[in-house]
Amino acid sequence: MSTNSTDAIFISTLVSVTIEINRYLPIGIFFFGIIGNLLNCLALSQRNLRSNPCAFLFLSSSVFNLITLITGVGVRFLTGWSADLTDRNDLICQIRFFVLSTARTIASWLITLAIIDRCLSSSISISYRQMSTFKNAQKGILFIIILSSLAYFQYFYCFVAKPIDYPITCYGRSVLCRLIHNFEFVFLTVLIPSFLMIIFGLMTIYNVHRSTLRQIQPLSTTSTTQRNENSLRKRKTERSLLLMLFVQTTFIILFSLPQAGLSLYSIITQYEVKSALTNAVNTFLLNLFILFTYMTNGMPFYVYTLTGGTLFRTALFNGLKGLFQKIICR
Repeated sequence: MSTNSTDAIFISTLVSVTIEINRYLPIGIFFFGIIGNLLNCLALSQRNLRSNPCAFLFLSSSVFNLITLITGVGVRFLTGWSADLTDRNDLICQIRFFVLSTARTIASWLITLAIIDRCLSSSISISYRQMSTFKNAQKGILFIIILSSLAYFQYFYCFVAKPIDYPITCYGRSVLCRLIHNFEFVFLTVLIPSFLMIIFGLMTIYNVHRSTLRQIQPLSTTSTTQRNENSLRKRKTERSLLLMLFVQTTFIILFSLPQAGLSLYSIITQYEVKSALTNAVNTFLLNLFILFTYMTNGMPFYVYTLTGGTLFRTALFNGLKGLFQKIICR
């Protein structure tokens, strides 16, 4: 069998596998992601958590994860069944990519803000700890929303349903537009947040270690015992939130970097003439890595459930109990 014939068979197989991946894998990501983020919103909005700045950032991130899954995974599922309207109408294409890119970037940066908040709250400096407030978390969210919206507003010009001389539908109308899109995803959504997560994560570990060494056991009196119990309860909450955050951050970095790396590769090699086999492999990997990225938007609930201890599970139980009681009363 000739090399060309072997390549043709392999390309045909890759195309078929890519179609099947887009048809079936998004179903699981969408279903479990939507349910998980809705349960996140229910648990994190409970009274004992909603005033905590880190938990509030988790809650806000879950809302934008929902938007990302609907505009991202939902549309990819329709693409697998040839029912995607974004490849037929410019405005729908532009709205979809603007909302998707903005929501995905916001969700990533809110987790970055959460780990910065943990770094501040674990500091031995009182002035830094005082910066970890609910009001500052709200300001940070508003700031990220405004900047992300401005960064992607050019999509209303750059994106069209059917780009000229380009095989992908609903994409940048020109080479410059496609470069801007790739650069924004690589740096704004993945690399810069991931870098900050690692830096502030290491600083948080250092702060926790220092604060542990500085702890001194006070004399046992009634008032100090009560304060110790409150302090112990607060530290337990902080530790649970910190573990939830670290595990989620690890998954975000691991599952987002492959698509960022492939996007950088496409930027570097955009003017190279590629074979049909290379294009087929790149298309397959791109579709697979995109779904990996969406997994980071769908998995937080399951991460929180496994790592959040009694803090998250109790909040979830109370939320479900309250919801059930409201339904029964009606």
